[in-house]
Amino acid sequence: MIVGGSSPLPLKRRRFTSIDSMEAESAKAKLAAAKEKFGREIRVFETASLLPTQDGVPNTEEPDDFYDFTAEDYYRLMASKKEDKHLKTRKIREAEEAARRSRITKAVVRIRFPDNHTLELTFHPSETLQSLVDLISKLIARPDLPFYLYTTPPKKQIKDMTQDFFSAGFIPGAIVYFSYDLPKGEDAAAANSGPFLQEEIMSLKGLEVIAGAEQPESLQSAPEPASASAVPSPAVHESKPTEKKPAKPKWFKM
Repeated sequence: MIVGGSSPLPLKRRRFTSIDSMEAESAKAKLAAAKEKFGREIRVFETASLLPTQDGVPNTEEPDDFYDFTAEDYYRLMASKKEDKHLKTRKIREAEEAARRSRITKAVVRIRFPDNHTLELTFHPSETLQSLVDLISKLIARPDLPFYLYTTPPKKQIKDMTQDFFSAGFIPGAIVYFSYDLPKGEDAAAANSGPFLQEEIMSLKGLEVIAGAEQPESLQSAPEPASASAVPSPAVHESKPTEKKPAKPKWFKM
């Protein structure tokens, strides 16, 4: 039933939209505050569990054969190097590398933790990997414990922290894995049970989705279309054809 010529449905839609807008603004504010505090864009999200668990605690180490360099890995790497660099001079290769460096302005690195949480950080390609380690030390829950980062497959621990992201092959993005550097025992099991990130950082999980879900202002305040009966039809003026007098030929004389 419509009272006063308006339906209550549009009012309810606007009420929910205002709540979503407030949540989006709050999410943006938290992400901006984290960026101002740590000097980086920080994203946190959860990934599906791929690691086997034992007594509810995820295993941080896979068997050694999991990281064996197989023939399939070899052919996949060779397929990615179709271009024969020996056919180009050193000067051409350096020019092409400089051109690639100039085109890439950021390196997005995702750090996966044993509890299936992923931390996404953004760096400049010219920064060194030490900046990644230093920032992770400020974000994890146990900075007092030693840790290391590695890539896979095959499993390779990242040791040279002086190389930049471009030289390390971490552009335009890369996925690395986090692990505490502790001997197997009760201390290692307690550390690997999590949480791995600070509570302040965990509160950022999923905020980029909320921040990007805000609807444009034009859609929020779109007026309701008026009914066809309320809109007066414009007057139509019929144009009458003008009568033309028959023209006399020039050669005709009275």
